[in-house]
Amino acid sequence: MKVALVQTDIVWEDPAANHRRAAALLDRAAGEGALLAVLPEMFSTGFSMSPERVAQPPGGPSETFLREQAEELSLWLIASVPEVCGGAFRNTALVVSPAGEVVRYSKIHPFSFAGEDRRYAPGEGIVTVPISGVRVTPFICYDLRFPEPFRAVADATDLFVVVANWPERRETHRRVLLQARAIENLAYAVGVNRTGEGDGIRYAGRSVAFSPWGETLAEAGDEEGIVVCDVDPQAVADAREKFPALRDRRPEAYRTLA
Repeated sequence: MKVALVQTDIVWEDPAANHRRAAALLDRAAGEGALLAVLPEMFSTGFSMSPERVAQPPGGPSETFLREQAEELSLWLIASVPEVCGGAFRNTALVVSPAGEVVRYSKIHPFSFAGEDRRYAPGEGIVTVPISGVRVTPFICYDLRFPEPFRAVADATDLFVVVANWPERRETHRRVLLQARAIENLAYAVGVNRTGEGDGIRYAGRSVAFSPWGETLAEAGDEEGIVVCDVDPQAVADAREKFPALRDRRPEAYRTLA
């Protein structure tokens, strides 16, 4: 499966402008043969801590945009949006099929350093979606600092996708952690980060994809654009058979240590 990492420079709290930016890049991704295209965290607004101003209900304009793009371009899409549902705000990744079906993953770990935990409720579960034979598990930004949920679903995952608004000053952390998630779980790991500046914070871009062995498959610079990589679930199976680290886990001992 060909995956496009779609790196955007997000216009602050302006969904219509960001839909236009994303549409042009998604068209390019489809033109390069991608089956799955991934946009950054909160692609339609930037990492806004004003959810009462920017959050949309399920089925709102940003979800509608993603569903229309997926259908028109015959693409699977993953993108995070601020949502309001049941009286709570959530930072939610939408996994959208070309048929318009939507699976939701809400960020388990709101970023307390920026006050996200005071504005957005945490998600309570992990989702994995099969896409053309590839088992895809999405996470959002700060989730990357917590290896536990990645490990919990490693056996059922071929590709981890982490969408982010990760500041430039901590960019080294993002790259190292993403590579570690690939290596320790013997899975592909794709990280899509925004670029440009939002609310006074500079973002690095540098979206990157790693193989199950931690090799760099594709990497963007700091400008808006796309890069593409190939993902093969057989490569995951072969890596795990050749180097059986996941079979050597001893969770019963870890519980004793805890």
